[in-house]
Amino acid sequence: MDPSPRLGLDADELLSTTRAVRKRLDLTRDVEPQLIDECLELAAQAPTGSNAQGWHFVVVTDPAKRARLGELYRSGFEMFYGDRAAAEAGLAGEDPDYAATTRKVIDSAAYLAEHMGEVPVMVIPCVEGRTDDGNVMLQASIWGSLLPAVWSFMLAARERGLGTCWTTLHLLHEQEAAELLGLPGNVMQGALVPVAHTVGTDFRPAPRRDMSRIVHRDGW
Repeated sequence: MDPSPRLGLDADELLSTTRAVRKRLDLTRDVEPQLIDECLELAAQAPTGSNAQGWHFVVVTDPAKRARLGELYRSGFEMFYGDRAAAEAGLAGEDPDYAATTRKVIDSAAYLAEHMGEVPVMVIPCVEGRTDDGNVMLQASIWGSLLPAVWSFMLAARERGLGTCWTTLHLLHEQEAAELLGLPGNVMQGALVPVAHTVGTDFRPAPRRDMSRIVHRDGW
C-alpha cells in the first residue's frame, strides 16, 4: 500500500498551489524514504544543459547533522534579517495586500529559522562546477541546470503530501556546511530544502502583483 496516497492534483493545481511551506511542516512525523526516492527520480527527469546531469542531492536525516545545519541556517537568518523592524519598514508605500503578505512571510521565515534543525529531512541540491567569478553566461548555465530539477522535486513532493521550501541562508556558512557533509571542492550547494509532511493539504494560489508590472512585450 502506498504510504502516502497521491493528492490527485491536475497540472494547473499543482503549479499554482506548491507553496513555500514553513509553519505547516509537520515536525513530529517521519517521512518515508520511499517518498523522497520517488521525488528524486522525478527530479532527475528535468532538463539540463548539454545533458550534463551534473546535479547531486544530499539527503540529510542524521539528527546531529540536521541540528548543525539548523544552527548554520539560524545564524544566516540572524545575519540577513537581524533588524526585522528595518525589513518591515522597507514595505512602507507598497501595495497594502503585498505588504501584508510579505509581513506574514517574514514571520513564517523567523519560525522556520527557529525550527529548521527539527525538520525530518533536509535535501541539499548541489551541482558540479562553481560560479565563483564566473560571467553571467556561466552562472546562468550552471544554475539553469540545477533549478528545474529542484522545482520538479518540490512539485513531486507536493503531490505526495509533502511540504518544501527553497532556502539559501545556510550558504552564508557554505564552507562549514560543505565540510559537515563531506562535499568535494568542485561541487556547489544551491539550497537547503526542508521536507516534511504538511499539516493539512489545502494550499491555495498565493496573491501576486498585477501581471502588468512583470510582463514586458518586445522590450522593457
